[in-house]
Amino acid sequence: MPVFEQFLLIAMVHFFAVASPGPDFALILKQSIRYNRRIAIYTSFGIAAGIVVHVTYSLVGIGLLIASDERLFNALKYIAASYFCYIAWHCLRAKKPDNNILTSTNMATDQNETSASSEVKVDSVTNTPSAKKAFLNGFLINALNVKATLFFVSLFSVVIAPETLLSIKIAYGAYLVAATAAWFCFLSYMLTQEKVRYVLQRKGYILDRVMGVILLILAIQLVLSDLS
Repeated sequence: MPVFEQFLLIAMVHFFAVASPGPDFALILKQSIRYNRRIAIYTSFGIAAGIVVHVTYSLVGIGLLIASDERLFNALKYIAASYFCYIAWHCLRAKKPDNNILTSTNMATDQNETSASSEVKVDSVTNTPSAKKAFLNGFLINALNVKATLFFVSLFSVVIAPETLLSIKIAYGAYLVAATAAWFCFLSYMLTQEKVRYVLQRKGYILDRVMGVILLILAIQLVLSDLS
């Protein structure tokens, strides 16, 4: 298959994979509802960094080893299931926001655009995590995603021809990282638009709980797949 056609196929498959609801989307939604655009974007970069891990082991062949070794694969599944449960627990604990807190938070957010001191106020009201923690959360949710492991192993072993030059494979990997970052940054931007955020801040706790249930189901499916 010509390189250009191969690239188009990879881009199409990746788009449908990254756009489908999953742990990454659930985390970005949670960060957008509970915190702000800055935190959601740092989380997006963390998710993209997780793609670097998948691309790297796929290029060196470790992904095939993980997929073929039942013990390693099961260990990864249990680690991923545990982390999904951890995120789900936080989502399920989401409570209906107090109107007074929402008002003070929105006022602090408006002031943040013109004053650096207001950022401290926002953090004190919403307990906003650091950029480093947001990045790490995104990185872990993606790097530990077993479905992503299978996706990239399949992509680099089936879709991409074995005779494809290493430099081209690396270029494909760079595209996948950049495209992932762009998609989730775009999603973060859209979810934190003023009108969207207004609705999410008031009704987002419902979506938070729904996403918590979805993550819990994903974790259970991972564990049950080991028993089947």
